[in-house]
Amino acid sequence: MRAGGGRLMQHILVYGDSNSFGTPPMAERGLGARMPAPQRWTSVMAAALGKDWQVIVEGLPGRTTVHDDMVEGAHRNGLTVLPAVLYSHAPLDMVVIMLGTNDLKMRFNVPAIDIALSIGRLAALALASGVTRDVLIVCPASVRNGLSGWHVRGGRGTRCRPVRACHARGGAPRGGICRCGGACFG
Repeated sequence: MRAGGGRLMQHILVYGDSNSFGTPPMAERGLGARMPAPQRWTSVMAAALGKDWQVIVEGLPGRTTVHDDMVEGAHRNGLTVLPAVLYSHAPLDMVVIMLGTNDLKMRFNVPAIDIALSIGRLAALALASGVTRDVLIVCPASVRNGLSGWHVRGGRGTRCRPVRACHARGGAPRGGICRCGGACFG
């Protein structure tokens, strides 16, 4: 597809959870809301990239990296859903993966390194699919009390910082995968 200037349009798929969906900070559990489109980080990124880029957002509140959620539903497992999402939007120039926050839920009880390795599995799957040539991993923001922290062990995001550290040390597999220590856009 050609953009307004005659160049080929680039397609980015953002694969994430409530942060990508645009859920605002919640003071208590169960308050379902969505920020206005211009305020979502994905929209800010799209505006910054310009008209030659299409940003496709696949954000699902509660999505995990690789875990079936026995409370919220197995459809929130990012690994099992990703292939269908990739092929339904093919071809893609880049897949941005911003997941891991929901893996911090007490019911999963996984260490930070396992979260980083799970994100690496998603990135490897995306590259192996042949649908995209690049993957960018964006580390979730730190979770604090009063900002959806009700479901995270300790309520203070004590395991978010180690996840960032795992990414920074290359916790994800190498080869066509970009890494960053925090949000890359916005």
